Amino acid sequence: MSPNAPLAETTIDGPRTRRWVLEASACAELAACRIARVGLDDCATPYARVRLRPAGSFFLEAAQGEGRILLDGRWQRLRAGELCMAPPRVLNAFHAVPGRRWAFAWVRCEEPPWIKPLVGAISPVRVRAEVGEMSRVIGGLRDEWEGARDPRMVHHWVGLLHGLLQRLAQPWRGQERLWRLWEEVGRDPAAPWTLPTLAARVHMSAEHLRRLCLRELGRTPVQQLTYLRMQRAKELLESSDDKLEAIAPTVGYVSALVFSRAFKRWVGCTPSEYRGVK
Repeated sequence: MSPNAPLAETTIDGPRTRRWVLEASACAELAACRIARVGLDDCATPYARVRLRPAGSFFLEAAQGEGRILLDGRWQRLRAGELCMAPPRVLNAFHAVPGRRWAFAWVRCEEPPWIKPLVGAISPVRVRAEVGEMSRVIGGLRDEWEGARDPRMVHHWVGLLHGLLQRLAQPWRGQERLWRLWEEVGRDPAAPWTLPTLAARVHMSAEHLRRLCLRELGRTPVQQLTYLRMQRAKELLESSDDKLEAIAPTVGYVSALVFSRAFKRWVGCTPSEYRGVK
């Protein structure tokens, strides 16, 4: 998959890829936790996935090797010991790279628009995985499902997985003022926020705020601001027929042209193309 190629809904496995997938349609315990499917993939080129507007939160934890994943509008490496996540209706794209195998665990949730998703505006985009926790839990669920399939044990494995996902998606432990900062920004994304004004809001230096955000969210404060603005823009594109000239200033952009360029760079398609995706 070329980083510059137009993105379209894509599912490619290839003959050297091995996959294990458990669907909620087969496992009622997953459905009860609003988890659509879980899996363990061991892949090689030409393996590729593109999901333009998935219905639920997504988690991917690299166990071995490395692959490429599109995060915040940029193709990035995801190596063993790293985990990334994305909220609903955010483009997901990832692929294997030539000459490298890539093994990872993943979870796709099923979250209707009227419920609060696991991954939200202040969830991290990528974190260091705690020694492959998610991979081990999904591996345990696989072994039980493929073996004894004791309903009580399946219940416990799925409950453990759901609890782990909640913990991963809810950062800022002991950092309430930062949580409140991004809640405030999310309520008013059109305000003229800058790094100094954000730092002043939480009474810390700009450099300290930058380090905390990188550690907790995997983004700089300015990238987090852009992310929140893009999230609000997508909500408006989905729920209204407003013209871009009306949407741009409500999410902090001086013109429709500047907004469209930022949206394309961040999301991977233009606002008009995003509106056209079903």
